[in-house]
Amino acid sequence: MSFTLSDFDYELPDEFIAQKPADPRDHSRLLVYDRESDTITDDRFYNILDYLPRETTLVVNNSKVEKCRLLFDDGSKEIFILDTANNTTVQAMVRPGKKFKKGRTVELTDTITAEVLNIDDEGLRTLKMDPSLDHQVYDQYKHTPFPPYIEQNESLSEKYQTVYADDLGSKAAPTAGLHFTDELLAQIEEEGIEQAEVTLHVGLGTFAPVKADSIEEHTMHSEWFKITEDTAKKLNNAEHLTAVGTTSVRVLESALREHEEFTSTKMDTDIFIRPGFEFKGTDALITNFHLPKSTLLMLVAAFTGYEEMKKIYQHAIDEKYRFYSFGDAMLIL
Repeated sequence: MSFTLSDFDYELPDEFIAQKPADPRDHSRLLVYDRESDTITDDRFYNILDYLPRETTLVVNNSKVEKCRLLFDDGSKEIFILDTANNTTVQAMVRPGKKFKKGRTVELTDTITAEVLNIDDEGLRTLKMDPSLDHQVYDQYKHTPFPPYIEQNESLSEKYQTVYADDLGSKAAPTAGLHFTDELLAQIEEEGIEQAEVTLHVGLGTFAPVKADSIEEHTMHSEWFKITEDTAKKLNNAEHLTAVGTTSVRVLESALREHEEFTSTKMDTDIFIRPGFEFKGTDALITNFHLPKSTLLMLVAAFTGYEEMKKIYQHAIDEKYRFYSFGDAMLIL
């Protein structure tokens, strides 16, 4: 079946968009969908052990979110750094675009300037920053890159990191992991469920909008991921794998398309998981509720089935679940 972008659209009342996480983290709601029985159960995340298979291994993305959003003039000027070539040269999204024309040097403060070296087809700027980015003058302008549907609130900065975040490099949080507390992870370990850490630095590949009406024409931006030798051994020995988040799915499925088993690796992936995809390394999935028309929603539809995804999301809306990054979770078995 061929899908268009509108097939992944849905209406969501604004009040369902979570502006703050549950407190404590694991008190978010949990929707459990069993693919075999096609049944939905409503619960709380702290009860996830009631549903996880005891033979499973939790695969978590330990990437840590960078303060890559630079805001100047009370937020009227923005440089969102996507990639860093060196201490002065970056690729970035900018606002307002009309100020950042090719060849122009933009004065951001009395001491900070950005020279626009290039503008690509998608409007991303290559900028030469002065002074270099390791200068402490930038510290007061660095902000957590909350998505646009969440009000900028630095007091929530730590809440936008998983408790196991370690490897700095993401431009957005791997949000499915935000529901775990240290105490819940300890309980899970006590039950004999092992945890395996991978790293995928979240970038445009995860959150860039789909613009093509025929989704097959969408090109994913690549994202860097890493699997250590220790993690590869755990994954190969696992009887069952539960991916915590779509980014962990991208690692598992990308790795098994390169080799028949998991190996120690560092590489880029532009894998686009959509309905019709054949999963090789993912047996269950913990994820949040994603934006309409997003590649993340398409990945969920690939895992559950398209009609099943629509059923799950309608149930979540009817039951007033909280959506998006700080919202509630689902477990797909």
